[in-house]
Amino acid sequence: MANALGAEDSSVRLKAALAVGSNPDPEFLEALVERCAVEPDFFVRDMLSWALTRLSPEVTLPRIRQELDSERTQARSQALHTLSKIGDKSTWAWITRDMLRDADDELARTAWRVAVSLVPEDEEKDLVDELVLQLGRGDRNVQLSLSRAFVDLGDVIKPALEKAAEHPDPAVAAHARATELLRQDPETGFDAAIEEAKRVVTLGPEAAAAVAAAASAGTGTPETAETAETSETTGSTETAHC
Repeated sequence: MANALGAEDSSVRLKAALAVGSNPDPEFLEALVERCAVEPDFFVRDMLSWALTRLSPEVTLPRIRQELDSERTQARSQALHTLSKIGDKSTWAWITRDMLRDADDELARTAWRVAVSLVPEDEEKDLVDELVLQLGRGDRNVQLSLSRAFVDLGDVIKPALEKAAEHPDPAVAAHARATELLRQDPETGFDAAIEEAKRVVTLGPEAAAAVAAAASAGTGTPETAETAETSETTGSTETAHC
């Protein structure tokens, strides 16, 4: 079985992880954890984590905690992912600020998701204050992950987002506004929310509202030299922050 978990063919590795999870045995704990740290295939990694969740938490959690201090980024990231699958609230204390701020986007995204799922209610505000520091970070996928983490926390995020929406960095302000739009209406698409937020940051709330009202009424907005310049500025700003 250990050989199958390390086979060249990913389908063989996937079947091996499924077999181990279907017949959980602590004997395979070390093999599963070690494979998590190096497995290149996303679906196999997810199956490995599932197999780990099939073992007793009393056996699995101490070994996973060791991986959180690993020098290998993937080992740390997959350990966090497995914690989210196990969902043991007592492991909240293992989520550190360094993880939430990690320079590796994938690890940080995983840490955000796990933190939101494990945080005690009385520590939610402190978590929000920490996550706000990551607004404006990374590409679309990174920002979407952070926005989803915020939305999962609920109304506690509102004051921090309102403050961040006035941040001098337009990328931070737009991300905060887009996240607030998602909080108000989770069905709003992220791309639409971020574009609307960028428009508000560029034009200002009142001008953006006027433009939206004109568009809704179907009257359009006459293009003056000032609005043309604003349009050009909006375009360059959006390009800079795509």
